Amino acid sequence: QVQLVESGGGSVQPGGSLRLSCAASGASGDTISISKMGWYRQALGKERELVAIITSGDRITYADSVKGRFTISRDKPKNTEYLQMNNLIPEDTAVYYCYAYCLVQRSEPSGLSETVMPYWGNGTLVTVSS
Repeated sequence: QVQLVESGGGSVQPGGSLRLSCAASGASGDTISISKMGWYRQALGKERELVAIITSGDRITYADSVKGRFTISRDKPKNTEYLQMNNLIPEDTAVYYCYAYCLVQRSEPSGLSETVMPYWGNGTLVTVSS
């Protein structure tokens, strides 16, 4: 199992900035390899949508609505990602979810077990309002 813990959400006025962080961790003894990490968001009454995603090869994709304003980055040794959000607008108000697609390896008496699956954080609320 992998836990994703987000931080950095809050309330800000239009034009302001926030920086979200997400740290991935696993159980003691597990080895985690993350092929891609990203951020999704879900506004009230709307479906969850991609905000930005970064692969292990540092290939980045942004939603059109955030290009030029948001920057995703990743600290691979720390299994941590960041989302720098500038020039925020009210339409950015949403719960932001951290996402990671992980390979988890564990040594067991029967041999090496491997699990590949996506993981989600619990979400952090970002509110942009005057």
